[in-house]
Amino acid sequence: MSADITLAWVGTAHIHTPGFIDLASKRGVKSAGVWDHDANRATKNAEKLCTQTRTVDELVADPTVDGYVICSETNLHVDLVAKLVKTDKPIFVEKPMGTDGANSKKILELFQGSKSVFQTGYFMRGIPAILTLKKQVEAGAFGQITRVRGSNCHSGALGGWFDGDWRWMADRNQAGVGAYGDLGTHALDILIWIFGEIAAVTATLGLGTARYDGCEETGEAIILFKSGVIGTLTAGWDDIANPYFMQVSGTKAFAAIDSDLEMAIDGKPLAKVMDVEAQVPSGFDAFLDYLEGKDVSLVKPEEAAERDRVMSAIYLASETRTWVSL
Repeated sequence: MSADITLAWVGTAHIHTPGFIDLASKRGVKSAGVWDHDANRATKNAEKLCTQTRTVDELVADPTVDGYVICSETNLHVDLVAKLVKTDKPIFVEKPMGTDGANSKKILELFQGSKSVFQTGYFMRGIPAILTLKKQVEAGAFGQITRVRGSNCHSGALGGWFDGDWRWMADRNQAGVGAYGDLGTHALDILIWIFGEIAAVTATLGLGTARYDGCEETGEAIILFKSGVIGTLTAGWDDIANPYFMQVSGTKAFAAIDSDLEMAIDGKPLAKVMDVEAQVPSGFDAFLDYLEGKDVSLVKPEEAAERDRVMSAIYLASETRTWVSL
């Protein structure tokens, strides 16, 4: 239990806020208060957390706060981080770190100029199938890897998920990205985490059903890794199913991840891998563990900023219909 941890909630706009509140409540985390520029939203979430609404300055000055959670609109991140890093306390910034690569670089510099520990919501790093795939890649089980594919899609636009409280997430002025950047950043994080730095990208993003004015709902990128591996990344809100999150093809093995990891090694049929790594804390869960003093792996701010830099290049590639070097 996290009964001795006190969090301050700075912005509660993101669609993941309810889940984070539920997790914090289940773990017995205390709340020092909630700030949101939307007074009704602040009051609603403060009631859920059994706490009060407060100003950002009050939360910054509160000595009982152990860490801060930023779930505001993405375009507010840089100004909020600028205030919170002055405390040198840990800060969870929901993904994406910033609205684009340049904005995220500013946030990175703020963290580099303070003692504040950073974490963001890349929860997929803790999934057993992904951890096992990473271990197999590092062990050379695939031989020469020639092709990888990441896919992270859901039916959010089809179901109108962003019609109401979460409408800002389909507004590029506030979110910086649309469906592709929102979901694609998770798969992009895993691709870079496992296969290394990216040399160049090209992409096509589309409006899909055009439910949200000026906001893409689907897209596909081709990625050239510095290692020579060729990758693709698809993400969107127009999909009724997303059966395979990742596929990896090499000269000695092939792998695919749905809910489980399946591998075909040395010509043998594709089969479920039974011996997988144990799940580890990641995302918001790992942030709470860190505050409890547990030994956990957190996302570095440099990593989050790099994901946003690559994502900005993907958007630019789509807009210009060119390859963009990184």
